[in-house]
Amino acid sequence: MALIETQDLWKTYVMGSEEIHALRGVSISIERGEYVAIMGPSGSGKSTLMNLIGCLDTPSKGSYRLNNKQVSQMNDDELARIRNEEIGFVFQTFNLLPRATALHNVELPLVYAGVGSKEREARALQALARVDLTDRRLHRPNELSGGQRQRVAVARALVNNPSILLADEPTGNLDSKTGEEIMTLFAKLHESGNTIVLVTHEADIAAHAHRVIHIKDGQVEKDSRKAA
Repeated sequence: MALIETQDLWKTYVMGSEEIHALRGVSISIERGEYVAIMGPSGSGKSTLMNLIGCLDTPSKGSYRLNNKQVSQMNDDELARIRNEEIGFVFQTFNLLPRATALHNVELPLVYAGVGSKEREARALQALARVDLTDRRLHRPNELSGGQRQRVAVARALVNNPSILLADEPTGNLDSKTGEEIMTLFAKLHESGNTIVLVTHEADIAAHAHRVIHIKDGQVEKDSRKAA
């Protein structure tokens, strides 16, 4: 059973009298434990596809199953629950609370999930250890480098033990050396069993993944795997 399965997924936006088809019948299947990059130029539909995979939006038509749950028909509350339980998000802009410590930033998804404070702290420390940031747990974002901030964001994404780690241009705000460090971290997480879906327009970042799905004009143009 695939972890992510979309069949004939469409997303249409109505702008005045015209319809914009951001996705035009996308069918993809991603297995548990895969490391996949979704690539495409600006306006290709890759961000729309990521929003649908991440349960941030619902398709106009077609089917989407995540971890064997039919997502395409869910209401907002159900989508919010799936986002919190099944998906860890890593964004280009880190999205950290400026006044909160690294530890508290990592704890946040657990606060929303209603986890008690002792367990929250233990799990947040564990997640920070996975990204080698235990010694920075009491630092605030402005006391951390860009790469360290992104590591905090990755730890926050991991704290709920999600089925899938979804990264949107995760190196977009980092210099190339720091970007490489973050990609090395993703490789380590993938080796330890995490499923990773990476959205990027940069070929050298996509090259870290084991499979690249190219999106163009709202359709899958090419789906290629690295030779083992």
